[in-house]
Amino acid sequence: MNRRPNLVLWYLLVFFGLLYLLYQGVPISSAPKELSYSEFYDRIEKHGKPGEKTQIKSVKIAKDYIHWTERGSSNDQNYRTVAPVGEDRDLGPLLRAQGIEYSNAQENRFLPTVITWVLPILLIAAIWIIFIRQMRRTDTTVMSFGKSRAKITAEKDIKTTFDDVAGCDEAKEELKEIIEFLKNPKKFQVLGGKIPKGVLLVGPPGTGKTLIARAIAGEAGVPFFSISGSDFVEMFVGVGAARVRDLFNQAKSKAPCIVFIDEIDAVGRQRFAGIGGGHDEREQTLNQLLVEMDGFESQKGVIILAATNRPDVLDPALLRPGRFDRRIVVDSPDLKGRLEILKVHTKGKPLAEDVDLERVARRTPGFSGADLANAVNEAALLAARRDKSRIDMQDMEDALDRVVAGPERKSLVLSEKQKEHTAYHEAGHALVATLCEHADPVHKVTIIPRGPALGYTMQLPNEDRYSMTREELLDRITVLMGGRAAEELVFSMLSTGAQNDLERSTALARNMVCSYGMSDQLGPVSYGDSQREIFLGRDFNRDTPLSERTHQEIDAEVTRIVRECYGRARKILEDHRAGLSTIAEELKRRETITGEEMKALLTPGAAPVAPPPPPSAGPPASRPLTQAAPAEPEAPPPTRGPQAGYAPA
Repeated sequence: MNRRPNLVLWYLLVFFGLLYLLYQGVPISSAPKELSYSEFYDRIEKHGKPGEKTQIKSVKIAKDYIHWTERGSSNDQNYRTVAPVGEDRDLGPLLRAQGIEYSNAQENRFLPTVITWVLPILLIAAIWIIFIRQMRRTDTTVMSFGKSRAKITAEKDIKTTFDDVAGCDEAKEELKEIIEFLKNPKKFQVLGGKIPKGVLLVGPPGTGKTLIARAIAGEAGVPFFSISGSDFVEMFVGVGAARVRDLFNQAKSKAPCIVFIDEIDAVGRQRFAGIGGGHDEREQTLNQLLVEMDGFESQKGVIILAATNRPDVLDPALLRPGRFDRRIVVDSPDLKGRLEILKVHTKGKPLAEDVDLERVARRTPGFSGADLANAVNEAALLAARRDKSRIDMQDMEDALDRVVAGPERKSLVLSEKQKEHTAYHEAGHALVATLCEHADPVHKVTIIPRGPALGYTMQLPNEDRYSMTREELLDRITVLMGGRAAEELVFSMLSTGAQNDLERSTALARNMVCSYGMSDQLGPVSYGDSQREIFLGRDFNRDTPLSERTHQEIDAEVTRIVRECYGRARKILEDHRAGLSTIAEELKRRETITGEEMKALLTPGAAPVAPPPPPSAGPPASRPLTQAAPAEPEAPPPTRGPQAGYAPA
């Protein structure tokens, strides 16, 4: 950047400022001293009289001022006196009578005129030029409101490729066709094919949607425009639409290129939602976006990528063919994908020989790519804090515990009574989980406080689950009830530590009844989409077509499921009372035990307990006892956190 013009302006400002200060009478040693006309006359009359220390040396008479010099004892002193209005005919004879030399002087009016009139104008102009340039450099000037705020990355500066993206192989396969079009568009144009104008990346937060967009630009070797949906809308009317027009104009000039709009739901929400009125600035911006996407031709080589985790709130006109033609789901990675992501994030990090990335991947079901990156980073920080030269498996385990359950609360000291309550609560969860046939295996049980929990039992599935049977859900509720049942069985009292267990078990039971059709009493009917997030403009006044009787039946069925699972958990603990005490005492002594160590503590011959058959509720009597979940259920995702925990109120 050439900064010389700015320096010249600053030099001019300093120069004119000094001139102005000099003209206004900055105290300088040679500056004349102001005296009145009467004092000037008194000095002339006293000139040459005995006993006077000063003598007038010379006088110059101008139109407006009289400049005169007085000879002092050490240095001469300059004076200036304002000339009287009209000509003083007595001044000349008086000066000649006193023997004082005087002369008429022509006063120079150019410099005062320049300083008085020209200098302020130049100062204002210079300040305005500097202000305008500074505002342009920071992109906050009024003239740039309509300019797009997209960040343009040249193709040579994009280092991200598909090698840096792991865990979403299906999405990469879908996007290779776009890369091929950007590299060789004539291959498709000869056959009359048109590449999709827009591709919408849909998925939970942290799954790598933005990373995939950058990788596409890196693979294709084209410029990359990146902008957030919130960057379009401003408080001024028409700014969002102007920025959309400017963005597409820039993209056309750089074609072939990729335009990536992150969080497009910020500007692409459904119109006429009763929020903001018909002249809502966001809606005007969306209208312009729809026009631009429908207007430019696909042969121009401009591909629009957008990412969102709320596709349900987008305007239907934005999703129709011809705009966002394709919708690619970037979901949480499976076991293989998590392993590949861990390999990417551990590349370049010193790992010890005992680090088993496959074991870490199995322990992190439901983790996104961002979660795995955070866990690896936490492990590196823990290893550095412990003065290690390499990251070992213990660091990985502790990092996962920190991410899942929160930091360890070493300052929290439990009393012996509270520690005993926590130990039996967690032992109840662990024992019931071990003896339930369809429950996930226990990975670890601990009574070390982490985050809000005083202890927790962690279960890990043997494989990733994408649907769950009724038996698996019933076993999950039974495990959640195991902690409360153990407290009641051992201490004959209840505590507030099972609050989270009750919330989760009730939510599971309600989903079984209302969403999954797993109630024999109510049948295979859906009673409301409880999993879907509400959109204010569409669902705020949504009617629930359920009668009061149906609501009562749903509540009764949910209560029945939870009560039966609680009774089943208590029965398991009563039948294995010795094993419960053994696990609790070992927890009190060691604070943390693994699933394998817990199995070794149990009484030999303890067999898993199958869930009871569902109670008959009338016809049809031939209904099978095992009812699988729907083909595409809204089953709860694999748990990331501890399966059950004990927390204070």
